[in-house]
Amino acid sequence: MAAIATILLIVLWLGQLGACMIKGRPARQTGKRRDMQAMIKYGPALLLFDQLQLWNRFGPQLATIHGRLAILRGHGHKSSATKQYIAELLTYAYAALLGGAMLGWLSAESAIFPIGAVLALLLPVAKLRDLRQQVERRRQDILLALPDLLSKLMLLVGAGETVTRALLRCASPAADEERRGPLQLELQKTCNELANGEAFHHALESFSKRCAVQEVSIFTVTLLLNYRRGGERFVLSLRDLSYTLWEKRKAVARARGEEASSKLVFPLVALFFIMMVLVGAPAMLML
Repeated sequence: MAAIATILLIVLWLGQLGACMIKGRPARQTGKRRDMQAMIKYGPALLLFDQLQLWNRFGPQLATIHGRLAILRGHGHKSSATKQYIAELLTYAYAALLGGAMLGWLSAESAIFPIGAVLALLLPVAKLRDLRQQVERRRQDILLALPDLLSKLMLLVGAGETVTRALLRCASPAADEERRGPLQLELQKTCNELANGEAFHHALESFSKRCAVQEVSIFTVTLLLNYRRGGERFVLSLRDLSYTLWEKRKAVARARGEEASSKLVFPLVALFFIMMVLVGAPAMLML
């Protein structure tokens, strides 16, 4: 069975690759190395994606994946890039299935092929789960940084700065981008738009869309409703919002602490069993 599955999988992949080479003849004639490598890696899976009409059959699920990728990669992310991401998942699943079939054929162990089939199902699920966790991690990072931004903004506006100049000061462009969180990076983009002459409300709306967090949307709406007033009214409106954001920051910090403590359970249990073996092995050997 493993031998038949291996032959069928190889023939299927070569057939799909041949069809991709025929369709991608212009790219092949231009001699672009990147296009050729992408065609060989993901071309068969992309062709299978179109043949099975997965975008029409699983539209809501793929739209959710597209939305998460757009949050992580920016709103310039296109549907073609989402198709390539799905094609990568299909390629990983195919590689696991083919690897399990070949190992089962070469070792004459029929149990290896089902293991490869299980891995072919688990790998895409793991990648999608990791994508969801990255989006949630980004949301938590924004929630952790937003109260600090709000506090700085209140201090600067209360000291007499305009809202625009206060936002420019809060952006702190001199900081290292690798150590800055997603909120600071998006705020820096907004400040660049303001410096280039973009309208204040347009820049803040773009900032809210890029962050894609409900609390940031509330923050931007509060700014847009009160930034013309300035003075004490503006500071009071931000202060009321600050109480809510600090409570949410505490909840996120508490959740991360519980997550970190739960991750320590497995190493502690492993150390406990190792200690039991080290203590009990001499006693067992002496019997």
